[in-house]
Amino acid sequence: MPADSRTASRGSSGRAVRGDRDLARPLPAALSWGVLLGFAALLAGAVLLAAVPWWVAGWYAAWSIVAFASYGVDKAAAKRSAGRVPERTLHLVDLVGGWPGALAAQQVFRHKTRKRSFRRVFWAGVALNILALAVALAWWLGR
Repeated sequence: MPADSRTASRGSSGRAVRGDRDLARPLPAALSWGVLLGFAALLAGAVLLAAVPWWVAGWYAAWSIVAFASYGVDKAAAKRSAGRVPERTLHLVDLVGGWPGALAAQQVFRHKTRKRSFRRVFWAGVALNILALAVALAWWLGR
């Protein structure tokens, strides 16, 4: 029985495939919330200790609001089969500092949590963003 776009089947690799999308089991929500809370605590501590300028937290907060809204708009568009927010745009917003809001939106809206290729790029962006913050922190502390 062929799979249509609404039913999942197992591809030759054993992965769940729906249409042309490579689906996987979502990561546990507790892991996402744990990463988010851990980052928020570390950033807040760094700001309170004056290791990081206050505007860095503001930067993350502002871009997180943009990311959360973008994921919400995309989820709503997906439900009504309307024009979507391009994945490239979502990844760019995540990379520049919106990933905490994106991570929260993924859990709240249950959006973009199963597509393997999206998750790989998302987590690579998170790693790059945290690496850039660590480099900036080392520079700030070394001055």
